[in-house]
Amino acid sequence: MLEAREVTKSFGSGDAIVSAVRGVTMTIADGEFVAIVGRSGSGKTTLMSLLGALERPTSGLIFVDGQDITQLSPGELVRYRGRKIGLVFQSYNLVPNLTSTENVMLPMEFIGVAMAERRNRARQLLEQVELTGAKQQRKPARLSGGEQQRVAIARALANQPSIVLADEPTGNLDSQTSSAIIGLLRGLSRSEGTTIILVTHDATIAGQADRVLYLRDGQLLRATRAAGEDAR
Repeated sequence: MLEAREVTKSFGSGDAIVSAVRGVTMTIADGEFVAIVGRSGSGKTTLMSLLGALERPTSGLIFVDGQDITQLSPGELVRYRGRKIGLVFQSYNLVPNLTSTENVMLPMEFIGVAMAERRNRARQLLEQVELTGAKQQRKPARLSGGEQQRVAIARALANQPSIVLADEPTGNLDSQTSSAIIGLLRGLSRSEGTTIILVTHDATIAGQADRVLYLRDGQLLRATRAAGEDAR
């Protein structure tokens, strides 16, 4: 599904060059739930931006379904992100003046899905993430943090992406709600075959993934295979 080969991302120039990601090589399979763990500044978010084609690497290759996304044109990158990638953020990033349903419908509008189909799929996705009834017609300000993140996950799934990238999706949530959100993501990787790549600094959260990758100073250190094993 996804393969990175010696991926590096540097910022600045001359003596001021900083390498946020340094020579990362990894392979992630279809339907795998992977956690990327590291301290603040370790390169986690930069790596996620590279995998999501939000930024281009300074060097190295990234293959998704056999296609090198580092060679895509700007227009091809827009289509890649719109159809292959779902994004979930710590701050939810919902449109405040849209209802839950309308937020989930939005990505489908960008790829030309008909209105009736957009609305029907949005309703189904919100039910799938257990946001039902009147809450589907509420705007973000009238939802709890956990409910907003459920809407964000439903929105990320709107265009049936093969990969969901979740950057600290539980960072603003209490432990009980965090556990529910991670359980939801894990369930999606099982039921939908969606590849989930989760960035976190929380060892307990990471321990629920199929595999844990550790980043330090932009370099991949090691991986833990068994779900539930403590991240250290």
